[in-house]
Amino acid sequence: MTIRKMLFASVAVACAIGPATAFADTSGKKIALSNNYAGNSWRQAMLTTWDKVTKQAVSKGVVAAADPFTTAENQATEQAAQIQNLILQGYDAIVIDAASPTALNGAIKEACDAGIVVVSFDGVVTEPCAWRIAVDFKGMGESQVDYLAKKLPKGGNLLEIRGLAGVSVDDEIHAGIEAGVKKNPQFKVVGSVNGDWAQDVAQRAVAGILPSLPEIAAVVTQGGDGYGAAQAFAAAKRPTPTIVMGNREDELVWWKQQKDKSSYETMSVSIAPGVSTLAFWVAQQILDGKQVKKDLVVPFLRIDQDNLEANLANTQKGGVANVEYSLEDAQKVIAAAK
Repeated sequence: MTIRKMLFASVAVACAIGPATAFADTSGKKIALSNNYAGNSWRQAMLTTWDKVTKQAVSKGVVAAADPFTTAENQATEQAAQIQNLILQGYDAIVIDAASPTALNGAIKEACDAGIVVVSFDGVVTEPCAWRIAVDFKGMGESQVDYLAKKLPKGGNLLEIRGLAGVSVDDEIHAGIEAGVKKNPQFKVVGSVNGDWAQDVAQRAVAGILPSLPEIAAVVTQGGDGYGAAQAFAAAKRPTPTIVMGNREDELVWWKQQKDKSSYETMSVSIAPGVSTLAFWVAQQILDGKQVKKDLVVPFLRIDQDNLEANLANTQKGGVANVEYSLEDAQKVIAAAK
């Protein structure tokens, strides 16, 4: 089953913008992307997908501009200053992947007060004037432990690899893993490191903690860290545990190799980087006068043993399993929230 079928099994979704669609109310509007971090494959895929989809929209006259901006450091103060600059530059909407759920609220309120539409995604914000496009990250974390409970009914020791400290996504996935362990007390988290959603960082962090850990039955993750964990276990000459993957191409390639060699089993789960394009279309619809609820939810992408090969075939080398959202996708998500 393809990724799109997993997300929208009941409908056939067109990725192109239909020539007959009118966008009279937004053809002169400018939308900006405020991104706080670009240091891993997920963020790179997110920016690439944004660039591809929004360039098509600009070329077809849907909006006048859709410019991406990324801060040099993952600092909320720097992103707040970036948002204030975007206000001064006259953007009509700002789409935000936020460094913090609360620290940007002041700058976001300034944008709203200036009549600017603000749509947050992935790293969402709590400012009431903003819209939020969220994945059930807590459910994503809990689903990992639920899977392990079926695969390893006797339980065992877990190593948890977390993401970027202080980001809401990290906190929510961690809370889900905690909830899963509470529900399945045969598992125990015996070690935790921050992998920053990057394979190289995760590999170093896991390598640093492994000598102090007992036997590990499984590794619970957040995405962008599974392959690095596998490399650290191999380098330490320790048995490879069940490592939950995060939909990155290198993780899926490694999983396929282990599956072919020894019937290695695991699962993979993450948010699609293309959620940025869903946020773009939601912002466009709000600018076009549509009534949109403040909180929208999209499903996470899960890959299992039986559809690994199909999903790997559709994942770009060095990239992440992805979905490019269309206007029609956004309209369905908006309608589903009513």
